[in-house]
Amino acid sequence: MQTQVSPQHHFDTLIIGSGLAGLTLALHLAQSKKVGVITKGALLDGASGWAQGGIAAVLSEEDSPEAHIRDTLIAGAGLCNEEVTRYVVENGPRAIQWLIAQGVPFTREHGSETGYHLTREGGHSVRRVIHAADMTGQAVQQTLSQKARSHPNITVLEHHVAIDLITGAKLMHPDKNGNRCYGAYVLDKPAGKVNTIAARNTVLATGGAGKVYLYTTNPDTATGDGIAMGWRAGCRVANMEFIQFHPTCLYHPHAKSFLISEAVRGEGGLLKLPDGSRFMLWHDQRAELAPRDIVARAIDFEMKKRGLDCVYLDISHKPADFLKEHFPNIYSRCLEFGIDITRQPIPVVPAAHYTCGGIVTDWIGKTDLDNLYAIGETAHTGLHGANRLASNSLLECLVFGQAAADDIVNQPSKPAVELFPWDESRVTNADEEVVISHNWDELRRFMWSYVGIVRTSKRLQRAQHRIKLLHEEINEYYANFRVTSDLLELRNLVDTADLIVQSAMLRHESRGLHFSRDYPELLSEARDTVLKR
Repeated sequence: MQTQVSPQHHFDTLIIGSGLAGLTLALHLAQSKKVGVITKGALLDGASGWAQGGIAAVLSEEDSPEAHIRDTLIAGAGLCNEEVTRYVVENGPRAIQWLIAQGVPFTREHGSETGYHLTREGGHSVRRVIHAADMTGQAVQQTLSQKARSHPNITVLEHHVAIDLITGAKLMHPDKNGNRCYGAYVLDKPAGKVNTIAARNTVLATGGAGKVYLYTTNPDTATGDGIAMGWRAGCRVANMEFIQFHPTCLYHPHAKSFLISEAVRGEGGLLKLPDGSRFMLWHDQRAELAPRDIVARAIDFEMKKRGLDCVYLDISHKPADFLKEHFPNIYSRCLEFGIDITRQPIPVVPAAHYTCGGIVTDWIGKTDLDNLYAIGETAHTGLHGANRLASNSLLECLVFGQAAADDIVNQPSKPAVELFPWDESRVTNADEEVVISHNWDELRRFMWSYVGIVRTSKRLQRAQHRIKLLHEEINEYYANFRVTSDLLELRNLVDTADLIVQSAMLRHESRGLHFSRDYPELLSEARDTVLKR
């Protein structure tokens, strides 16, 4: 693995982000291309490594592509692109076989040397989620990252933060055939300098934007960077109002962002009030196995109605050995906080989990800009619609990572372009960085209060007003001071929050993950919310 980069460096493909989508793409390209992967933390710090449940794919005789497609369309509440959904589902088994060939240690069926254990999660009609105990994301990411680190054609740049894409418009010589992407300006955090990285193709694979909310299951890296950069560069953005709130995040003052997997409910976990009574059947006949948006709203309703700090997820009726085998990470993590899941219910609350919208792409990850792709949670492909079906996210990363790689490999060779270096001749070091931390805290709090699980027009207007003020402060700060990682993340979060609020204000109905008290009904026609600059 190469580790050095000059102030201007050239790659065949620059991948911004090191999650499953980015590493899948990198490993497929590296057979014939020189690839650069930048990640703003360590290689394993992204959200993919936090995924517990697994990857949904048709892998058993009891299952079928039609059943997986049907479950995805139902969860998506009328907004899934059916052709894209079919494409992803039908390519799912091949993607899983590729992971197995890479050495991912998926959990075997008990006593079997060839079969894999499949679990069932909310919204799925059969067991189809392949997993590595309850640490699937970590197992996948560790396997792929080891291969990426050792590959001679992959340069991994850790602790590097993308600032902005370099486009024809930014260079002030718009291309004859439309706006084009030439690479990115990237902050080298350890060195404190900005590098200019040129690439024949650039890929946004930075994940979602969960950190725009006060409570989230996402890691600190999930600040909407790719979505914001693509938007500023001129890409369309779609369906940003659909933010998935995971129903069950561990409620404990010291348990930062710890997710209690969907698979716990899939294996028989029951949601209960403090007195031990169940409540999900009052909200949906599928009870604990209803899609995430329904379960999250039900928990939110019960908590607000009864003034509760949390509800409880109880799987203590299952044998202790079963729980320790299937949920070793959850078992040990809860035990650290004095909760024995074999004997006690788990206190849980909903938390922001997944961004269903993003940069508009086609079937192979292409965006509105030539030479620019977006894959994974950063992208809007049409797969998730108004609500993502559990464990379809890692599947999407795999399928579109492979599809984008195929397209890039088959492109004719393009000449490298010399780019202007980053200009910071007219800026100084920041005098009071406390402004950034205060603005970050304010943003996350009002987004949670005004643009959360249940919304109103008045709440959205309040959020929009505050976002406008933050925009003005941050743009002034950005123009006058040298960039820092915290400033760049805050800038991207505010842009992303603005896109979420704009989209929510345009949707005059309640559909999927977007629930409005002012527009509680479902419109007869399902339409995407598409924003253009």
